[in-house]
Amino acid sequence: MKNFANMKMKSLTTVIAIASFATAVCAQGPMQQQTGTMKGAVIKGRAPVNKQILRVNLPKAQEATLKNGLRVMVLESHRVPTFSMEMVVMSGGLFDPSDMHGLAGATATLLREGTAKHNSRELSEQLDTIGATINANSGLSSVTTNITASGLVENFDQVLDLFTEIIRTPKFPAEEVDKYKSRTISAQQFVRGQAAFLAQERLNQAIYGTHPASLVLPPAEAIKKMTPADLMRFHDDNYVPNNAMLAIVGDVKLKEIMPKLEQAFGDWKSGAAQKTTIPAVPAQNASKIYLINRPGSVQTVFQIGSLGIERTDPDYAAMAVMNRILGGGGSSRLFLNIREDKSYAYSVGSSFNSSKYRGTFVANAPVRTDATEGALREFMNEFKRIRDEKVSPTELENAKRSIVGAFALSLENPGALLQNIITQKLYDFPASYWDTYPQKVESISADDVQRVAQKYIDLNHLQIVAVGDASKTREVLAKFGSIEEYDSDGKPVRTASKTQ
Repeated sequence: MKNFANMKMKSLTTVIAIASFATAVCAQGPMQQQTGTMKGAVIKGRAPVNKQILRVNLPKAQEATLKNGLRVMVLESHRVPTFSMEMVVMSGGLFDPSDMHGLAGATATLLREGTAKHNSRELSEQLDTIGATINANSGLSSVTTNITASGLVENFDQVLDLFTEIIRTPKFPAEEVDKYKSRTISAQQFVRGQAAFLAQERLNQAIYGTHPASLVLPPAEAIKKMTPADLMRFHDDNYVPNNAMLAIVGDVKLKEIMPKLEQAFGDWKSGAAQKTTIPAVPAQNASKIYLINRPGSVQTVFQIGSLGIERTDPDYAAMAVMNRILGGGGSSRLFLNIREDKSYAYSVGSSFNSSKYRGTFVANAPVRTDATEGALREFMNEFKRIRDEKVSPTELENAKRSIVGAFALSLENPGALLQNIITQKLYDFPASYWDTYPQKVESISADDVQRVAQKYIDLNHLQIVAVGDASKTREVLAKFGSIEEYDSDGKPVRTASKTQ
């Protein structure tokens, strides 16, 4: 009975994980639905942010490197008796073989489904007994694979043993691989019925073309042909200590845990991980509208985007401020216009993501079908306004205070501290990067906001995706540009010319 429950939970987890593609929009975190109303409210923008937060000296992680090349970072945080750790393997889905996209993700997911010592059920039971978690993932467009673990510090040794076992000695049992393939393909059928997923998939394809980042789900054909030998080969080629780093945050001390880490990973043999080059992002196509027909739909789901920035771009802080003003919350322009003033949508906003290749800037909203034309017009009005006019001093100050305040609060979260360490190392930022981040945000001017809006909200290359009832939206959308129409399976249906 317990095995049956475990199987049901894995199926549910796979569905949820794949379905998350339909709503997540990027690296700043997914847009959260807004509740209540702010219509008529005066946004005073007096978030309680002490100016001293702009001059911080955050505790630094202690570092060590094992003889086999594994880099170790430990940040002590003794507020609560817990710990979190993350092994970052520098090979992710972005580097999958061209005929087997999804291989890195499948390898990560199946790490804990059987090892040299324990089967899947035994691993789950041991983790449940001590209240610990171990998870692994690698997205299709990710440059890394990430294996995480957390628990009470009193169970550190037990968790470390299981963590090491899962990373170093997975077996990828054929039965578990077959289950994974079946669950994944079934879940894809489910998620393809979600309008938000269809919009995101088409937008990624419009922006990235044949670049690996264009994929939102691995092709079913690639999943079907994966074998345990493929997973083991990817693991053996890439999961090597000189191609990884280990970050730990919590109620631990480096001098006390280093001997344990040496014992766990010291004899892990180095290897020549595959050398990969991140492919160049293609030149952007002219602006176009992609209409995905869902007959009978009562909503039109919009995703509107263009190519953005790399994580190391000096414009990162300016983009964060610009996005916050335009669509990053309940006081943003898109929210106050499209939801509060026009009542076209319940949730609306914008976000941007960034990586070692250029990410995207995206604005999105599900709107009533009869509001399709009005909503798109207001999106375009707001894009033009933030490009053509300088933001007000009040908007600018509110946005900066909000970002700095959220950053200050995040420092109370061990998980956020862990990610800060990894980000700093992954992108080779200076050790003072997070110390100076609030100052970088505070230094952004109205001119900076307008400059990045003009550069990255590129109206001549803006890609517009609308998912809804084509019979009711085709004519109104054609007023804004040329249309390519698709069915819900992604197959081209027809092309309509601009009728304006």
